Amino acid sequence: MKTVTFLCLTIGLLLTRTTSVQSQTFSLEAVKSYPFPTELTSSAQGSRIAWAFDEQGKRNVYVAQGPDFTPRKLTSFDTDEGQEISSLSISADGKWVVFVRGGDHGANWDDELPINTNSSAVPLNVTIWCFPFAGGEGKKLAEGDAPVISPKSDNVAFVKSGQVWSVPVNGSSAAKALFTARGTNSSLEWSPDGSKLAFICDRKDHSFVGVFTNETTPITWIAPSFANDKSPRWSPDGTRIVFVRTPGSGGAPDSLLVRRHRPWSIWTADVASGAATQLWEAPKTLAGSVPTTHGGFNLHWTANERIVFLSYQDGWPHLYSMATSGGTPLLLTPGSFMAEHITLSHDRKWLVFSGNTGSDKQDIDRRHVVRVPVDKAAMEVLTPGNGLEWMPVVTGEGSTIAMISATAQRPPLPAVMAFSKGTPKILSQNLVPANFPTNQLVTPKQVTFKAPDGMTVHGQLFEPAGGAAKKPALIYVHGGPPRQMLLGWNYSDYYANSYALNQYLASQGFVVLSVNYRLGIGYGYEFHQPAKGGASGASEYQDVRAAAVWLSEQPQVDAAKIGIYGGSYGGYLTALALARDSKLFAAGVDIHGVHDWSQQRYGGAQADRAEKIPDLEQANKVVYESSPISSVKTWTSPVLIIHGDDDRNVRFSQSTDLVQRLTKQGIPMETLVIVDDTHHWMKHANALKMSAATADFFKRKLMKPKQ
Repeated sequence: MKTVTFLCLTIGLLLTRTTSVQSQTFSLEAVKSYPFPTELTSSAQGSRIAWAFDEQGKRNVYVAQGPDFTPRKLTSFDTDEGQEISSLSISADGKWVVFVRGGDHGANWDDELPINTNSSAVPLNVTIWCFPFAGGEGKKLAEGDAPVISPKSDNVAFVKSGQVWSVPVNGSSAAKALFTARGTNSSLEWSPDGSKLAFICDRKDHSFVGVFTNETTPITWIAPSFANDKSPRWSPDGTRIVFVRTPGSGGAPDSLLVRRHRPWSIWTADVASGAATQLWEAPKTLAGSVPTTHGGFNLHWTANERIVFLSYQDGWPHLYSMATSGGTPLLLTPGSFMAEHITLSHDRKWLVFSGNTGSDKQDIDRRHVVRVPVDKAAMEVLTPGNGLEWMPVVTGEGSTIAMISATAQRPPLPAVMAFSKGTPKILSQNLVPANFPTNQLVTPKQVTFKAPDGMTVHGQLFEPAGGAAKKPALIYVHGGPPRQMLLGWNYSDYYANSYALNQYLASQGFVVLSVNYRLGIGYGYEFHQPAKGGASGASEYQDVRAAAVWLSEQPQVDAAKIGIYGGSYGGYLTALALARDSKLFAAGVDIHGVHDWSQQRYGGAQADRAEKIPDLEQANKVVYESSPISSVKTWTSPVLIIHGDDDRNVRFSQSTDLVQRLTKQGIPMETLVIVDDTHHWMKHANALKMSAATADFFKRKLMKPKQ
């Protein structure tokens, strides 16, 4: 009887373990089938909202209207052909929806050029479209980019080849050049009554704020100087403009390796005369430098004669408010968190934003919707809990906040809630495919560990259920580097793809640790802008290595089978890890990474000048030593290198060069070239191909073959 009992218990345990593993298993195609929402916007009047959905590469615009906010598909672009939707807006009267189709607006260069992921003989151009909000046939208004609808709801101004054009919003006549101004023109801003258009005219070493009135009136240049002027915003009455001024280029060559303050100031100007006065100057500290998080300066002219802006001056990206007459700015958002995805309500009385703050200490690795009045520090977290919410906008009539909402399991979807607070209503749940494995996804655990220099590093641990007592493990390193992976789905489509892949890898039996290394956002200025980071010393690599050491010490991890992967800056850190520490990292997947910082050509423009960069020789040495190519001789672990050859963020030549070096050294290497796609895998099929290749490589290199 004892034998029978023991046998029954053993079989029961095996069945339980098998069931646990099987219940967590799902296909890569299933976990990558989620719709991803972007471009959430609202009309200036009424309760109309719009957003874009990427449904397995088929990108379309959806709209909804209060009080029920029933989603309705507005467009019918039903092919996976890599054409993103950007610059989505609704006319002030709510009748028209305008957007750009095409381009790669997350690129570092050539973002406005066509994307041709299907290698078509005739590629699709970057075009501006308009559809009636009520539904019906849309019109292709023009080739161009960055459209802004007039407050009169009659015309659309846009940029084409660096000049400003205009077209009727209903497409009743062809587009035409609105004016010609020498330089590259951008940052279009209509005056509140739609009678004038402010813009930035970039002339390389300096830039001006210009104001266009009509074809017979000369352009007004606002306080022209030897500076770079940016971010023009109108006063509510349309008589004044506020803008940011930063120094023009030039000056004596200075040290490359020394961190220094990047100055900026806020100015106000009278539009009629063009005369301007300085309202405020940023503190002359490192943290007081030009802000580099989402939205940059986030400058707004609000109600009650207030100017609001974002600054890192107290060590966190916070919102400040000051009177239009000047004075000491009021800190609106005190605390150890960042304000991100900031928008101003249409009545100009409220700021709403995403913040990694709340009553739970784990909220530093989440996002919640927060609101604050423009004139007092009375901040409220509107969506507390263990979910994630971002990109909030207030409807025109001011009664509703729309946002994107997700959890660790449910993928991102648009949601609405009363501005007076309440429970968000999740929209478009019917678009999540029936086979999407919502209930099979794990909840990542927040973990922290110390780098050798004492820096606290955050990560998210994905642990599979059941399986072997000692499991293979993976380090995931994000790109950017100013990014933050979260305790759930990410607000970036690129990193939502990474989150889905991490979930899939965990379902296949890997322990996955996603690492938020220094240079990333969410943990304050000193973490975001550390000494000796990147090409100046790669100080962030110690965080990645510390993550692998921590992982190797966990009882469920096989320390001899730890891999690493990441894209972009994460590809750089993957290559650096394999080059420096192949004994620690048994295999890696390097996705469009940087491998040679010297291609940035530090000091190249100084070669023929009498004046030299003081630390050029030392900088070149540090740059080389911070590059993976400097340590190729100690690289022994197998690697898969993946790159799209229309990459507009990291040049394809970075991988071409590394492949030649590794080939010469005889390193076990596999490669995958994605033809005619960009850094952001604009075609869903290509994102799936990249993910499948990554998972397959790690299964072959780190897992025991099934008997």
